[in-house]
Amino acid sequence: MSQSRIAAVDVGNDSVKAIFGQMENDFNIPNIIARDIEDRPVIGIEDLDEKDPLEGIHIKVHSPALKENNAIYRVGHLATKSTNSTELDPGSSKSQEDQTLVMLFASIALDAVQANQFPKSKEVIDANYTLGTGLPLREVKEGNDAGYRSKLLGSVHQVEFLVTPKYQGLKVNIRFDEVKVYPEGFAAFINLVMDRDLKVINKDLIDKHILIQDIGGLSTDIAVIKNRTVDDDKAQGYNLGVSESLENIREEIFTKHGVELDSRRDVVEIITRNNDRNHIMVKGSRTSVHDITDRTLLELAKKQYRLLRNTWQKNSQTEICFFVGGGSNVLKDYIKTLNNNLDGYNIEFFEDENESIWMMANAYYKLVADYKKRNEKQKEQEQKKTEKK
Repeated sequence: MSQSRIAAVDVGNDSVKAIFGQMENDFNIPNIIARDIEDRPVIGIEDLDEKDPLEGIHIKVHSPALKENNAIYRVGHLATKSTNSTELDPGSSKSQEDQTLVMLFASIALDAVQANQFPKSKEVIDANYTLGTGLPLREVKEGNDAGYRSKLLGSVHQVEFLVTPKYQGLKVNIRFDEVKVYPEGFAAFINLVMDRDLKVINKDLIDKHILIQDIGGLSTDIAVIKNRTVDDDKAQGYNLGVSESLENIREEIFTKHGVELDSRRDVVEIITRNNDRNHIMVKGSRTSVHDITDRTLLELAKKQYRLLRNTWQKNSQTEICFFVGGGSNVLKDYIKTLNNNLDGYNIEFFEDENESIWMMANAYYKLVADYKKRNEKQKEQEQKKTEKK
């Protein structure tokens, strides 16, 4: 058996962020899938292998963990061009959805075909991984992490690349040697205060009483950190994310301007980009959608601020709250304005958008890499003891 490779995968509502190996490979893939046929039509089929595989992920997925087995999907950028594409719905549980697993397997299979680490026989690659991933706090408190982990362990999950640039015809058999499922709030704390070797890099924070408000697409987690650990009793998860608001903006833009945006991701780009923010092109003319975005996002920011206020009141010795996650990036300006006009809590956002987006994947990597290192060290010590006997 080949050596187990590290996979740290954050299946976020907007996109999947994944880091592999010794951090030499990573992907950011839109979390969108669309059911498809096996032989999808391609314009310029002879140029297929010159295209970027990430732009044309077309796969069949076989796994006993899936409700719909052997289904064929367009994934990521390719799925955004489909009329039947699906994104995770508000109220759904990440651990219960086939889409979460399809995205997880797709990202790992893409790494496996690039890694040049695993045995290959007749276009079939046998890949084994040590996986670090996470679930929202609410789902972990409900005990869903154990079921999610058991779905992944002990089975072979196969991804077959169909009409995908460079990898057409390849199959990847994925086995997990170990699966570590972390609560997302705890992972954010680890990333804030520790480096890759889990050495403390932020001594000012390590012993503070802090909140971490992680705003995702489908949910919001508020982790309460005291004495370097998450207070499980006080930590809360809420079914309140940005997806529904983004969908409302998308629908209102279509109703008012007749412009159909492909996905929520397009809405996020309009809201957060540096140039022409909150503007779209309508019949070739630059048109403001500020009225739509401001009204919808301010309403959501008020709800998020109420969650902050309620949690802070119950944890009055809190010193600072960090806002993390893709949703925080979307709502940052609105929450800051509310805070300046109202309570003036000590809050902080990550000005580096990339840092906020990759925070969870980086945290999972640190945690699972540390686990793997300690596990291998323990095995070595046991082997030495056996040899001495």
